[in-house]
Amino acid sequence: MKFTSVLVANRGEIALRVMRACKELGLRTVAVYSEPDRDAPHVAYADAAYLLGPEPAPGAGVPRPYLDMDRIIAVAQQAGAGAIHPGYGFLSENAAFAEACEEAGLVFIGPPADAMRRMGGKTAARQEAQAAGVPIVPGTLEPVPHAAKVRALGEVYGYPIAIKAVGGGGGRGLRVVQAAADAEAAFDAARREAEAAFGNPLLYVEKYFTDPRHIEVQVLADMHGAVVALGERDCSVQRRHQKLIEECPAPGLSPEQRRAMGEAAVALCHQVGYVGAGTLEFMYEGGAFYFLEMNTRIQVEHTVTEMVTGIDLVQAQIRVAQGEPLWFGQADVRWSGHAIQCRINAEDPAHQFRPALGTIGAYREPAGFGVRVDSGVGAGHRIPPHYDSLLAKLVVWAESREAALARMRRALADFTIEGVRTVLPFHQLALAHPAFAAGGVSVHFIPRHLGAQLAALEHHGQASLPDQEDDAQPRLFDVEVNGRRFAVRVNERGGQQHVARPARKARSTRAAVDAKSIASPIQGTVVRALCVVGQEVEAGQVLFVVEAMKMENEVQAPQSGVIGEVLAQPGQIVNAGAALATFQ
Repeated sequence: MKFTSVLVANRGEIALRVMRACKELGLRTVAVYSEPDRDAPHVAYADAAYLLGPEPAPGAGVPRPYLDMDRIIAVAQQAGAGAIHPGYGFLSENAAFAEACEEAGLVFIGPPADAMRRMGGKTAARQEAQAAGVPIVPGTLEPVPHAAKVRALGEVYGYPIAIKAVGGGGGRGLRVVQAAADAEAAFDAARREAEAAFGNPLLYVEKYFTDPRHIEVQVLADMHGAVVALGERDCSVQRRHQKLIEECPAPGLSPEQRRAMGEAAVALCHQVGYVGAGTLEFMYEGGAFYFLEMNTRIQVEHTVTEMVTGIDLVQAQIRVAQGEPLWFGQADVRWSGHAIQCRINAEDPAHQFRPALGTIGAYREPAGFGVRVDSGVGAGHRIPPHYDSLLAKLVVWAESREAALARMRRALADFTIEGVRTVLPFHQLALAHPAFAAGGVSVHFIPRHLGAQLAALEHHGQASLPDQEDDAQPRLFDVEVNGRRFAVRVNERGGQQHVARPARKARSTRAAVDAKSIASPIQGTVVRALCVVGQEVEAGQVLFVVEAMKMENEVQAPQSGVIGEVLAQPGQIVNAGAALATFQ
């Protein structure tokens, strides 16, 4: 069970995070990478690196590089690795991959395949929670076969209800149904997205809480039957049902509520024989909590738990995988201070957080006491359209929540990312809002408190950067006038364009700005074309669905009219601004 070399089957900041933990434990690291990631930081940092292959064209029928189990295992054997750490996403919750590693004589740094199956599938996890006496969100315990069943369940539970992916989380494959008439379109979209994200189209249905908080409990278990709860995190600030801000501990919980959630998490882990790091997610409303799902892996927000407990969770994963018993018990867990994490994504908050591609120009991370940045990018990094939009995680710690808020505001102001749109302006707005400062906001914080302010970002700060395919490349200069220093931005014309070249693109690479064009707002892959030549459409009607950075984006008709020409079809890669269709 002992190993001296670890292959990290992931990319970006989590690959670097795992490699640093390995090196501190004296372990050799092996990176894998796709063709778009050839120059990525995790490739240069590892002791050895191996190419997995190119990203295939949509519909090519071959596995994507980071999902190619056979290739990754073959590389691990070729590189002499004794273990594989999957990070999060990709193959991290794939029980078949865990079994394949074991069959190949490799240690999978994660839970046993059996525990992963029992808790990784959302309906199976709900059954296990019910058996362990843990309260669950009202909903189905088996997959739902069709939209008609969704409508029937809406009558049982009352609207709104949520359609969710059995095989994964992170907001992918999730659709909220407000009325029976919406069920079919929501079911089809959720199934398509779930299959694309997790390779599993199965869906289930839950009651959708109207104003909950999202609270989760971090657990750690060894191979000898010991399980500890390391406390809870508040992850309620979300967009598209995906987290943007996380903090530990969760504001406003009583000691009794905190203890009850921890005990429920530990009981469920004992129920399924869990081993390693994991997170149990709960919906919290009206003073009561309900089990939602379990993430059988390390999570993006593990950092805030580390900062408050002083426990390196990634090193703990590795030590547990080597058979070491937990070196502390529940009574030994101590919390100190407060930690907050802001996810720094390449997204445009002024336009519903749509993905933003491009090449990073100037890049400067904040520093100072209590500030941590886990990043997978740097100056000159070109953001590929194939992967998640996460660029970096900004984490702060302080002795109190108020001090942590002040430190985070300062750190956000010190963070510079030029050349691409990011969510930095959103975080500055969120941290400055009185509702967030008071603590205990619900999952509806963004639409309820920041809608108008986010729209105003169109004319402010980073959201005013040139379009991704414009030939204007911003450059920064420092100048001095009368002994005073100024920073000046200059848009250079004719400079090199940093735009990913699509394998197939629409006939028009950039839409004319006129009333006859229906343009793609982003670079991505067309997954649905919902209009035909001669069709009468209404303003706001969804005409295309374009996927980028693992998110589906609906393209709506800018006006009413009749479709004159359809220029893009499913499977086609289009640039930002490409004409998808025209009006007559």
